[in-house]
Amino acid sequence: MSNDEHDPRVQVLDAGEPCTDVEVLEPRSVPLGGPRAMPVSRTLPQRRRSLVGSWCFVDHYGTDDVSRTGGMHVPRHPHTGLATVSWLFSGRVDHLDSGGNAATIRPGELNLMIAGRGITHQEISTPDTTVLHGVQLWYALPEATRFGDNHFEHYAPPSVTTVPGLTARVFIGSLAGSTSPVETRTPDLLGAELILSPGADVTVEVRTDFELAVLAETGDIRVNGTQTAQHGLAYVPAGSDSLRLSAGSSGARAVLLGGVPLGEQIVMWWNFVGRTHEEIEEFRRRYQAELGFEPANSDDADAPPLFGDFPPEQPAPLPAPALPNARLRPRE
Repeated sequence: MSNDEHDPRVQVLDAGEPCTDVEVLEPRSVPLGGPRAMPVSRTLPQRRRSLVGSWCFVDHYGTDDVSRTGGMHVPRHPHTGLATVSWLFSGRVDHLDSGGNAATIRPGELNLMIAGRGITHQEISTPDTTVLHGVQLWYALPEATRFGDNHFEHYAPPSVTTVPGLTARVFIGSLAGSTSPVETRTPDLLGAELILSPGADVTVEVRTDFELAVLAETGDIRVNGTQTAQHGLAYVPAGSDSLRLSAGSSGARAVLLGGVPLGEQIVMWWNFVGRTHEEIEEFRRRYQAELGFEPANSDDADAPPLFGDFPPEQPAPLPAPALPNARLRPRE
């Protein structure tokens, strides 16, 4: 626990008292890769909330009939200043990146890709996948680590049942007596899959300095007494040392995210996270130049590449969209 009474962002409640000031963020449907591609439900970012801790992006997809939609086919594209977290419930996805990593994403196993100052990757569902179902999550890297080298980790967390009525797989951070060994380069972060038994009403201990978000994955769930419909994201501000979750007669599955407030403004556009409009503009220019979509500047010859090499005979990369006419504004 941190010394929360000195942090103006944290309203400390009495011990064991769940916070009832819960904000439910409704999902919006977004096509992944184009208008004919697999639809996803996106709950973060939104106009009224951009971050939960360092988490800045939450996409939920499925259950998706691959024979109808074609599944996931996201060709090579860039990232900067963030990390991607891939977590599946069914199906498989092949990951390939310019850091030299190739891995298959399977249900119940974490794939974490830290972009650092720059990386490109592609994600394509495997030919034997018939039903695809999972979440894609991003968190923003803090100033201290966002220009570091890229990195990839794979981890299969165990199931833990230390809280009656609850089964948890903790893929990042610590919860319910389970701790992930994954290095995130972002201190004080939490990510876990939670399965509630039918009719379960459980309370789990959480850090008082953590903001929390609960994605109602399979059905309705009550978060600290607030009803949250399927695919909705319940936001819980920092200040309480407990989180109460209740499921209906069919049980429920949820994804719990949390972390200490980032405390930094970010500018987020397309697949880039930076700090200013000019920085995002430069990331886009460098990507377009390095992949041959636009001419390079004369100074680029002396600069180390941001986005790396890629194996041959892969699908054509995605070009970056045009920047908006308006100036990109910081989020926090």
